[in-house]
Amino acid sequence: MTTPIMTESDLREAVARELPGVRADLERLVRIPGIAFDGFDHAHVERSAEAVAELLRGCGLDVEVARAGGQPAVIGRRAAPPGAPTVMLYAHHDVQPIGDPTLWESDPFEPVERDGRLYGRGAADDKAGIMAHVAALRAFGDRLPVGVVVFVEGEEEYGSDSLERLLAEHRDKLTADVIVIADSTNWDVGVPALTTSLRGIVNCFVEVRTLDHAVHSGMFGGAVPDALTTLVRLLATLHDDAGNVAVADLVGREAARVDYPEDRFRAEAGLADGVRLFGTGRITDRLWTKPALAVLGIDAPATGEAPNALVPAAKAKLSVRLAPGDEPKRAYAALRAHLERHAPWGAQVEVTFEHDGAPCVIDASGPMFDAARSAFRTAWDGTDAVEIGVGGSIPFIATFQEMFPQAAILVTGVEDPHARAHGPNESLHLGEFARVCLAEALLLAGVAEVGRG
Repeated sequence: MTTPIMTESDLREAVARELPGVRADLERLVRIPGIAFDGFDHAHVERSAEAVAELLRGCGLDVEVARAGGQPAVIGRRAAPPGAPTVMLYAHHDVQPIGDPTLWESDPFEPVERDGRLYGRGAADDKAGIMAHVAALRAFGDRLPVGVVVFVEGEEEYGSDSLERLLAEHRDKLTADVIVIADSTNWDVGVPALTTSLRGIVNCFVEVRTLDHAVHSGMFGGAVPDALTTLVRLLATLHDDAGNVAVADLVGREAARVDYPEDRFRAEAGLADGVRLFGTGRITDRLWTKPALAVLGIDAPATGEAPNALVPAAKAKLSVRLAPGDEPKRAYAALRAHLERHAPWGAQVEVTFEHDGAPCVIDASGPMFDAARSAFRTAWDGTDAVEIGVGGSIPFIATFQEMFPQAAILVTGVEDPHARAHGPNESLHLGEFARVCLAEALLLAGVAEVGRG
């Protein structure tokens, strides 16, 4: 006997029915401080993985907690009905550190609703992605029209170091016709998006040395360059006067012609009054398809403890976001060459690689992408999805493209421009989350229909 197909009306009703329980389980996940960074208690990451495994078992999936030398991932599987396609649903259960706790308006690991948003670390990035998958699976219950493999990673925020090994070891279990990656953003509250390009990343450290020990700033100042001044001069060479990245040979190109009004961008970024924008060209070019370079931190004496002495060595952490089409190893070599070539006053310069990740471009054409657009249009009451680039990096997407070249990769979002992922007061718009859950259920139904066709 053939299982009856769930209609749009059925799915709307089912998702609405499941949302209160989905939110309660999301709050339970947010209370687990699963941070995969060094120096944090990784027992919480283990707890987080077990909580996700329990949720997937409750959806009728065969579940295992897997690892390949790193933090635990969760893999859940449910076989496809005869002739139906299989969909991989990706998210991650680890979260960013909270940073300065005094900048949070409420406990980062105690979810709180304010003005229609749920606040807490991971409430958006990416525990809402997990729960969007769970919501869709719960909505279908025993009437799921596709096969699914849910893959929830445990160290995405820490660089996905063991991901390639995990994919290689479990490749047969993870193979799918469609991969849905719920770890991006929507264009705005009320406007869905499909992410079709992401920048790559290169992080490194640069240290300058001018002395073998600190010396009296009065006795030697004026003739001896201190390392901190030297480092500042070196860092200043990384941009031109307009704020464009000045490292030669980094790739840049034009973005899709999506309008991002400056007043909206300034408000969403929280830019201080009077501060001009960095760089030249359209804002979407600067954010999506041109390189960006930031100084993330500096090791030097704190101002309250600094003696009247010339600093012998100073160190900075740099992060370069690479435009689609660039290659991380080549870009790192170009950055290192620039830093060594521009060393002020003959200072000793040492550049140390930290990590990198490849950019990617997704060809969003074909019936599976059409199914996604239709699902979004329905869930957002007639509003079409915008194809966007993302300035941030999800390097594993390029890995998925390489390992599963036949799969259509759909990068969807649970966030919006006000989510503040990675920052203090991260939050999830609950109304948009309801649309995301409905859209995913409709997408699975649409993928099934494409498979039948």
